[in-house]
Amino acid sequence: MPKEDILIIAVKRPDDTDEKFQTSVNELISLSKTAGGTVRKVITQNRSRIHPAFYIGTGKLKEIKLEIVSLGIDLVISNDELSAGQLRNLENDLGIRVIDRSQLILDIFASRAKTKEGKLQVELAQLEYNLPRLRGRGIELSRLGGGIGTRGPGETKLETEQRYIRQRIDDIKRRLKTAVQQRELYRKRRKQNDVFQIAIVGYTNAGKSTLFNRLTDSGSLGEDKLFATLDPLTRQILLPSGLKVLITDTVGFIQDLPTTLIAAFRSTLEEVTEADFILHVIDGSHPNMESQQDTVLEHLKELTADTIPTLTVYNKKDLLKEELIPMHHPSCKISALDKKDLQMLLLKIEEVLKQIWEPFTIVLEPDQGNILFQLTHEAIIEEKHFDPEHNHYVISGFLRKNHPLNRFKGERDK
Repeated sequence: MPKEDILIIAVKRPDDTDEKFQTSVNELISLSKTAGGTVRKVITQNRSRIHPAFYIGTGKLKEIKLEIVSLGIDLVISNDELSAGQLRNLENDLGIRVIDRSQLILDIFASRAKTKEGKLQVELAQLEYNLPRLRGRGIELSRLGGGIGTRGPGETKLETEQRYIRQRIDDIKRRLKTAVQQRELYRKRRKQNDVFQIAIVGYTNAGKSTLFNRLTDSGSLGEDKLFATLDPLTRQILLPSGLKVLITDTVGFIQDLPTTLIAAFRSTLEEVTEADFILHVIDGSHPNMESQQDTVLEHLKELTADTIPTLTVYNKKDLLKEELIPMHHPSCKISALDKKDLQMLLLKIEEVLKQIWEPFTIVLEPDQGNILFQLTHEAIIEEKHFDPEHNHYVISGFLRKNHPLNRFKGERDK
């Protein structure tokens, strides 16, 4: 399929800093590339407010028209979300297709969704985005012939379209509710089994999937593209002490993520809220590292996941051009491609957990091998030895505060 030639339009308002605005435009260029297009031109304008009818000023529209013709542009993409009226006016005036940032992100998500649930979530987000915009395009739907006898069918067509979309939204929500219940049962089972859960979060393209793949020897998608991972993946790994944990790779965050997408992917994002520990992966080499990590922290706060113990992982240290000073602690600097760094990261996770968990010393009789086996995989064991004089095992280490195995602490003294 041939790549579409794209022209980007963006309005900078007084409350936008130069850095924030440029970051947003650069991100839109990356999103366009991810969607399979080629950005040929970017046209920006400083305005005190968005033009209510055309988004961008009418004077700029003349410049845009000239560029469309001279560059053979196939598609215009707006950096901000457009109303139905603005979309219609721009398409009529420019004579080619126009979409906005939200539609572009939705399109990328649609191409990335692999599971049944993921596809339903994207479709729901697209339908909820399009529904309020149908009314603005109702004029075209009513222009079937013009004149007496032709005005009704168009409105009927619009109403039929709206009714179909509402029915489809209700149908998808019902199906997603079943998927959410299954996911909740799965999470509940994991909790009952006392499996420690780690979620990898971060800005899109920070290297989360690469890190996940390297830690789990998984063959999941890990590309240098935005939103390379959409459906959450969970695998089991062993930490150096022998502690078994489940680790989940999640969808990347981004500035100005469409609200319909956040709502649709709520159940997927709950994988983060249910985690016991978060690895916040940051592209340490990115020029907008600070704003990216702030965006992720804001999203975590919205998900009420900001109180979960977190280790900040500054990734891509092999690409650093100057010394990186961590802004958040605890933290570590790694390259997800370096085996030694991955081992260091796993040790760092245990180091952080030891500061949060409670120390223990448990004495076990030789016939309590099942408890010893449990401790090996569900605790961080620092020391384990057999005392031949008293014929028992002495195990020391760290356990989660409410772990059932805590009941064995101090049993020897009873």
